[in-house]
Amino acid sequence: MGQVLDVVTIGRCSVDLYGQQIGSRLEDIASFAKSVGGCPANIAIGTARLGLKSALLTRVGAEQMGGFVREQLAREGVETKGVTVDPERLTALVLLAVEDEGVSPMIFYRSDCADMALCEDDVSDELIASARAIVVTGTHFSKPNTEAAQLKAIRLAKAAGGKVVFDIDYRPNLWGLAGHAQGFERYVASDHVSSKLQLILPDCDLIVGTEEEMMIAGGISDPLAALKAIRAVSSATLVLKRGAMGCIIFDGPIETLEDGVAGRGFPIEVFNVLGAGDAFMSGLLAGWLRGKPHGECATMANACGAFAVSRLLCSPEYPTSAELDAFLAKDQIRRRLRKDEDLNHIHWATTRRPGPERLMALACDHRMQIEEMAEAAGAPRERIEDFKVLAVEAASRVAGDQPGFGVLLDGIYGQKALYRAAAKGFWIGRPVEKPGSRPLDFDHMPDLGSHLTEWPVDHVVKCLCFYHPDDPAELKARQDRELLRLSDAARTVGRELLVEIIAGKHGALEEDTVASIVRHVYDLGIKPDWWKLEPQKSVSAWQRIEAAIAERDPYCRGIVLLGLDAPEAELTAAFRAVADVSMVKGFAVGRTIFADAARRWLRGEIDDETAIADMARRFGALVDAWQGAGRQIEAA
Repeated sequence: MGQVLDVVTIGRCSVDLYGQQIGSRLEDIASFAKSVGGCPANIAIGTARLGLKSALLTRVGAEQMGGFVREQLAREGVETKGVTVDPERLTALVLLAVEDEGVSPMIFYRSDCADMALCEDDVSDELIASARAIVVTGTHFSKPNTEAAQLKAIRLAKAAGGKVVFDIDYRPNLWGLAGHAQGFERYVASDHVSSKLQLILPDCDLIVGTEEEMMIAGGISDPLAALKAIRAVSSATLVLKRGAMGCIIFDGPIETLEDGVAGRGFPIEVFNVLGAGDAFMSGLLAGWLRGKPHGECATMANACGAFAVSRLLCSPEYPTSAELDAFLAKDQIRRRLRKDEDLNHIHWATTRRPGPERLMALACDHRMQIEEMAEAAGAPRERIEDFKVLAVEAASRVAGDQPGFGVLLDGIYGQKALYRAAAKGFWIGRPVEKPGSRPLDFDHMPDLGSHLTEWPVDHVVKCLCFYHPDDPAELKARQDRELLRLSDAARTVGRELLVEIIAGKHGALEEDTVASIVRHVYDLGIKPDWWKLEPQKSVSAWQRIEAAIAERDPYCRGIVLLGLDAPEAELTAAFRAVADVSMVKGFAVGRTIFADAARRWLRGEIDDETAIADMARRFGALVDAWQGAGRQIEAA
């Protein structure tokens, strides 16, 4: 097989559970954020985000945490053929907290864990031969079976002409040299560990470690002397990581630290040092494997490390290529890097879960309107919940196995329907506004953030705001404040945001009306993932909206058209009007589809199957009209 991968990383793979209360002892942590962790897994993700073709060679358990790891790796673009599912062992776990600047106690749950069962049989000749480089890591030389696996990988890589990279990755307690409570301990001298690692050094092309890690590899408790000892047995490029001082890269003889090449440094606030070395390695490899000069490699590595220490988690916080490029292009860098809104938006937009390129959604998030229908029919409101389940079934019959379909559902009457929609794999949007409120109000969930944490991570926060440029200043100020509060809550809990603007009900809808609102929302600092907008009167109006979005947020997923209970013929005309507006990705229509069926079903005039069939027919007709207007359903 030809070399189709840039790098295969080998070794530790865990689920990290990070305490979300900053400044707390681990004993006092009340809630945790989950992410993929472990040095090789972090590097696989970090390099993939920087455009390298990476793969991970490890083991995970045959349980939900192992499933999470494999799914997240795939979402990140990491090849998972080398991830073996171990039916007998559990995926490793790590519990961590940020107690103080640079102080992060951690507990490793790794007793007989899956990744430490890695063995020679797990190492595929084909996988290793397909890579330009492999990364072996220190912890996996601590056990005979994992050591044998990495030694086999080294032999195969060298036979295939690949490079061998050694991340010393020294964790004393994973070598049995410190207790469970000393997970943060970085250095314990050990002749046994040094002798093990020194056997690896001659086969390496690149060796990377902190001062403490170089000391354990060199067997000498002095960084410079340790580097000289390593150089005596290895011609590899050596990279000394020095924390806030950046790094030094050495080729050839080493007499002083000045013999190396240092890159640009980045003085930023240190928020959490965990995972910084893996982010550093990701940046280093992204440069080194592309043949960039040492100074540029060091700068890329330092920058990636800066991102990691400025944020809470490990792999989820690592930069993408777009984010790194934007960072390096800045004239001035904020010391509190995690507060840089521009970089945070690029990070969010380039790491969020894949979304549909085209979206056909049945909107059944209505509450007030269906309550009125139930009251008129003399039906108890409890029946609304059952009707929304029927609406999801109708959408499912139209969608089949095709991608690009979704629903809008509320949590008041739509909870059972939400479960059904999730099982169908639909895109799901959920409203948060008080129905009909103007000014915008969230009175049923005054603390937005805590409520949104209960939502599944792929549910999209949808908010309808009746907004017009001619509104009184006081009204607009309150609307702005609520939209800002919502945007902050959505980003804080990691949920996508869809902002729905209806202007035509409270003023004239001119050429620039909606475009001016869109620009104003961006001026507030709000960047919705989606817009939901009413049909416009002209192509020119759509072009202005499209231009506003493209200028302010090129990462916006797009616009979906709303229905406003318009007749099918009117909506079909609206679809044709946006055929050449690339930002319009689909539609989210409700009462045009379900209103008649809801009224008749609530009155007891039709049964479930008749209601489903009627809604499916109407929804299918709109899907056909959308496709007939030149649009196609595409996978994300």
